[in-house]
Amino acid sequence: MRNVGSLARAGLPVAFGLMVLAMWELAVRVNHIPAYIVPGPLAVAEALWSSAPELIEALGVTLEITIAALLLAAITGAGIAFLLAQSRLVEQTLFPYAVFLQVTPIVTIAPFVIIWIENIFVVMLILAWMAAVFPVISNTLLGLKSADPNLKELFRLYGASRRQTLLRLLAPSALPYFLGGLRISGGLALIGTVVAEMVAGTSGTGSGLASRLLEASYRLELARALACFVLLSAAGFLLYLTLDALSQRLLRHWHESARSAEP
Repeated sequence: MRNVGSLARAGLPVAFGLMVLAMWELAVRVNHIPAYIVPGPLAVAEALWSSAPELIEALGVTLEITIAALLLAAITGAGIAFLLAQSRLVEQTLFPYAVFLQVTPIVTIAPFVIIWIENIFVVMLILAWMAAVFPVISNTLLGLKSADPNLKELFRLYGASRRQTLLRLLAPSALPYFLGGLRISGGLALIGTVVAEMVAGTSGTGSGLASRLLEASYRLELARALACFVLLSAAGFLLYLTLDALSQRLLRHWHESARSAEP
């Protein structure tokens, strides 16, 4: 029965998606809508199949920047959060600048970064990092501040050093929050990379998938543009599933959030 329930939960989204695609294809055919206005799912699938090698290569370029930006955001975000947690004065002084990174639109900063830095890979890496780093900072800082006060007092009574308290109490307490922020940052890193590719105006061989999407839309090749969109969406979804699986693996033996998710 449990397997039947799992299959039903997995099958319902698939069935709903297929129904939407069928209705979309039917609406396009019945109303004779030109492909350069609204292509049907079959036309998108055909464009995806015919251009698969080229589009997958471009997706690899986009994912390379996305993963590099996510790793950089994880390392620097956690480091900044640990720094802010050391002192209330330090947090009050520096945290507003982290908020500034989050609320400032990337497209307003991109022209300056492009002018100041010649390497286009570094430009896109910086822009994607700016989009992804804040959730890691915010969530990790919240986790560090959420450690049990009674355990803090116990560590103090037993004469634990600052390093021991950090590594054996604060870091484990912050890990679930850090992983939660990382799941959010994965999608934001991909979004930041896509925006950076569009703003930087990369094109030709070695360009990312967002650039190919723009090229196709300029030529009114909407089936090809939607094929790029499908690949980007699928990549973002798989990235989230990967980060979620990592979180479950790291937390399942000791944290309630992961243990409660197990069947």
